[in-house]
Formats: sequence, C-alpha cells, structure tokens
Amino acid sequence: MGPLRGVTVLDLSRILAGPWATQALADFGATVIKIERPEGGDDTRGWGPPYLKFADGSESEESAYFASANRGKQSVAIDFSRPEGQQIVRRLAGHADILVENFKVGGLARFGLAYHDLAELNPRLIYCSISAFGQSGPEAAAPGYDAMIQGMGGLMSVTGLPDSAPGGGPQKVGIAVSDLMAGMYSLSAILAALYEREHSQQGQWIDLALLDSQVALLANQGLNFLTTGKAPERHGTAHPNIVPYQAFATADGHLMLAVGNDRQFVKFCEAAGCAELARDARYLTNKMRVSNRDTLVASLAPVLHRRTTRSWLAALADSGVPCGPINDIAEVFAEPQVKYREMRIDLPHALTGSAPGIRNPVLFSRTQLEYRTAPPALGQDTAAVLKSVLDMSDSELTVLRAAGVVR
Repeated sequence: MGPLRGVTVLDLSRILAGPWATQALADFGATVIKIERPEGGDDTRGWGPPYLKFADGSESEESAYFASANRGKQSVAIDFSRPEGQQIVRRLAGHADILVENFKVGGLARFGLAYHDLAELNPRLIYCSISAFGQSGPEAAAPGYDAMIQGMGGLMSVTGLPDSAPGGGPQKVGIAVSDLMAGMYSLSAILAALYEREHSQQGQWIDLALLDSQVALLANQGLNFLTTGKAPERHGTAHPNIVPYQAFATADGHLMLAVGNDRQFVKFCEAAGCAELARDARYLTNKMRVSNRDTLVASLAPVLHRRTTRSWLAALADSGVPCGPINDIAEVFAEPQVKYREMRIDLPHALTGSAPGIRNPVLFSRTQLEYRTAPPALGQDTAAVLKSVLDMSDSELTVLRAAGVVR
C-alpha cells in the first residue's frame, strides 16, 4: 500500500505542471480525481501524434503526451461553468485533502471555486495554485507556457553553444523542464503542508509560479551571477565550474566525460595515456583547469577521438572515472541498468487494452508505489466517483448527463 493511501486529491489542473505533481501523488497511493471538461477534456489529450495504439497497431485518439502525466487517476467530466457543475465540484472539495489547479490567476474565483470559497467548506483543504507568474506581481494575470519561461527565467541563456560557435545561440531544453520542476516543487510543498496539517489541523494555500521555479532552478548558475555580477555564458555541453566535464567526439560517436575532482583528473590522464597533462602546471587543480579550459580541451579532443565510445567506457570504468554514452531515447530503454531497474511499465488501459509508461523513480524500502491504472479515458469514472463520494443516484446522473453538466 502506498504511503498516501487514504488521501484524496481533487485535480483541476491541465497540461503538465499540475498533472505531473498529481500523478506522483497517485503513484504514492493517493486517490486522484481528475476534473475535466466534458468536451475534449485536458488539452493534452489531443497533443499528438504520437497516440496510444490498439493491439492491431492502429492509433487511438489518446496522445502519448497525456499518457505521460495522468496515470493512476480517475477522470470525472464536469462542466463547472454551469451552476450545477460548480456545486458538484464544491461537494467533492468538501471530501478532499488536496486540490491542485493551474487556471489563470482569479480564474476559479468566478465559479466560486477559489481557495477562500472552498476553505470555508473544508478548513483542512490544502489548495495548490500553479500559475506562470504567481498570484501577485505585475505579470500575475499574464498567461505563460514552459518555453517562454525557459527563456524569461534565464535557462536558455546558459543552454546551447556560445554565439561565436557554429550553430551557437540560445536553446530550449528538450523536455518541458520549467513545467516539470514546477510540478516537483508543488509536490514537495503539498507533502510539507500535509505534514504540517497533522499539527495544526488546518489546510493552507500554496502559491507556486513557473517563473519562480525556473529562477530557483538556476542553482549554481544563479549564484555564479549573484557572486560576480557577471551573467554566465553558454558552454554547450561543458560545465561552467568544472573542467574537463563535457562531451567529446570519439572514433564512432560521443562520450560524456564528467571529471569531478583533481584525483579523477589524474586517473583519467593515466588511463588515456596522457599522464603528462596531469603534471602540467596549468592543470594541477580544477581552478587552474577552468582558467585554462580552452588549451586543455584542445589537448584532450584528439586523445578522446582515437578510441570508440565503448572502449572508453570500459577503460574509464576500470579507473573509476565518471563517464557515459550520449544515448538517444531508444538506447536509454535498452540500457541494461534501465532494464534492470524496470523503468518501463505497462498498465491496463480502458480504450487500448494496455499502455506503456515510465515508473516513478522513487523506491521505498517498506511501502510500495501504486500503479493501478493507465491514464483514464475522458469521463470514464464520472458515475463511479459521484455515486461513491456524493451518494448520487442513477436518476440524478441521468438528469445531469441530459443537461450536459457531466459526461
């Protein structure tokens, strides 16, 4: 049984940041009720191709994007732009421990579903609002998506090759990292609030902004600027504070070399047959290697190019020097370590019979994660949830369906 078994989450979020957080809550055993529009549901259901496939290889209408962030949830389709729908959501919130939403600032207030509205009904409710810019400030009401936050939050300024290099310029990270980190910060905040509630018996409102999350995620690059007053530059695959720590071309591909300290640098040079570089006064310490980055990298490049990637992996593993291949996604799932750790999972799906997924990376020693179902079909749990949680009768559901309030 998951560590959050018995916790109920009302998920009013869409796209990625909110669903990423609530999917993790579902993995941890919480009951997650995902509220969707009866027509179309979560926007990402249609964000394809690719789409989940039936057993015969034909495509469904459920996108792989939606499937990546919504497993283990129950889909309840309610039109809460209607008074009847608003009342249903309020009643569900009265039974919930946690509510997660990512509407524009003030968007739910016009439906009577803002934090202050629902806290009156359920003082123990933990209400997490995820937005582009937060609940306050000059940009609070503005919309925002991951890519623009990567740019505005500084990530693209340190991602990619320098302007002077061929193909140089700012680059977006290949996954929606601002959304995903906002989801993870939301998850940690929700769990902290859940723990605090054990002492106070009170819920609270969590204000989580994508831009704030991205600025926090600048980590050492942010502190590099705050310490020096100089904006960091792009270094491609290289590290701003450690050398050599970057990708090198090999005889048949590339190798990511990650030398983290002086001792590892000596071992690398010995294994690579260039021990003289470890004795060179310019490269004795990491500080010196950072100052003399260009000459060291120029010396190492032809050395790394002499052997294949697999040959380097074997040689450097024997020397205890951190390094790895630069895999494409197919190669990732073929990695023996990834296969051993069973990172791929397959779950029963209401439409296609089965759907692939990627497991939560957390492993507990005693409690278990729960992968109960694949992402739900739109509205597949409406009747079951409204009957079990709100004691609705079949006749009430029939009236609501006929009026288009639920699906």
